[in-house]
Amino acid sequence: MDERQGDSLNQVPGRNLPPLRLHVPEPRFRPGDQVDFVEVAVPPAGAQPRPDPAAAAAEFTELAYTLVRVLGEDHQAHGPWDPKLPPETLRRMLRAMALTRAYDERMFRAQRQGKTSFYMKCTGEEAVAVAAAFALDRDDMCFPSYRQQGLLIARGWSLVDMMNQVYSNRADRLQGKQLPIMYSAKEAGFFSISGNLTTQYPQAVGWAMASAAKGDTRIAATWCGDGSTAEGDFHSACTFASVYRAPVILNVVNNQWAISSFSGFAGAEATTFAARAVGYGIAGLRVDGNDALAVYAATAWAAERARTNQGPTLIELFTYRAEGHSTSDDPTAYRSAAEPNAWPLGDPVRRLKDHLIALGEWDEARHAAQDVELAELVKASQKEAEANGILGHGLHQPFETMFEGVFEQLPWHLQEQREQMRAEEEASGRFWKAK
Repeated sequence: MDERQGDSLNQVPGRNLPPLRLHVPEPRFRPGDQVDFVEVAVPPAGAQPRPDPAAAAAEFTELAYTLVRVLGEDHQAHGPWDPKLPPETLRRMLRAMALTRAYDERMFRAQRQGKTSFYMKCTGEEAVAVAAAFALDRDDMCFPSYRQQGLLIARGWSLVDMMNQVYSNRADRLQGKQLPIMYSAKEAGFFSISGNLTTQYPQAVGWAMASAAKGDTRIAATWCGDGSTAEGDFHSACTFASVYRAPVILNVVNNQWAISSFSGFAGAEATTFAARAVGYGIAGLRVDGNDALAVYAATAWAAERARTNQGPTLIELFTYRAEGHSTSDDPTAYRSAAEPNAWPLGDPVRRLKDHLIALGEWDEARHAAQDVELAELVKASQKEAEANGILGHGLHQPFETMFEGVFEQLPWHLQEQREQMRAEEEASGRFWKAK
């Protein structure tokens, strides 16, 4: 081989470059670590501009990278996003948030007592659902994930009915067909919860498109977690919402954890979740999810945008999941136990309570009395629901109900199976009587 030819082979582009490697996201804190959260940027309350709801999305992309906040460290409301709600509305909102927390505590204990198989709390995220429910119209359709029970509670839905579903007892309107906490209440504008992640996103966009096609005035709102934004359904929904300017609010609840995987695996290290709106050309807001006034204001703004045919809005609700993913999860196995108390945005219930006290519209004694009242309300509701049965106390639904509530018209092969089941039940009954 010619010496010059050998030299040229040694000069292949990239030959002297270091080997390629992947970046694997790693949470900052693991069990036993000290926690500081100094990397979480918390801008001053009231510092973020509030654009006209009719403005083009490209005019306020910076709102996808900051944090819309209203309640400051002084417990007062600040800035253009202050919705200026009357004290009575604030008290009602606080009550709904406190009731949601009391309901969660009671149902969590019920699961630990073996009365149901599964439960999921929303501790630390109550403002995400409750404040949004107050900002939406009662007949707007909500497409929740599995941690927005506050929507039903804020809309005055029966606690007993919700508990019947958790227990899958004989009064469960869903006849035991859904996993506990996967409620469905059409009359409350609450679409059936699905255990498959983010299927509710394209459903919400489709519902909103249908509402617009019919010339209706109702809009849709949907919620998913930060991890769920990695699902294909999320991106399909964003595409359709953008192209057809669907009247829908797309909420991403960034509570920092997708079960035991921290938000970095869904892209949080690279940018914000609200920034995903920028690529689709839709409005994006990043909001303090523990600030009930900010959540209310952002939802009301997005709702106005949807109702006036300005298109969808993606809202990242920046919050923290204070407890485990579910009753099947032990968060101390993958994160520091100090994280919930160190979270810089605080407790949404306490923040709203402190705001009302600062206004002279509430006090600690009234709050304590309300907590006792709500605990008794939930306890009485539980007693009523448990009279309809709990887990392990026999079959609460007749076998035949397995054929009901799924198909509008039962297919022929299922009709045959139902008739076969009836015949076998009758034969079994005759045999029993003969014995």
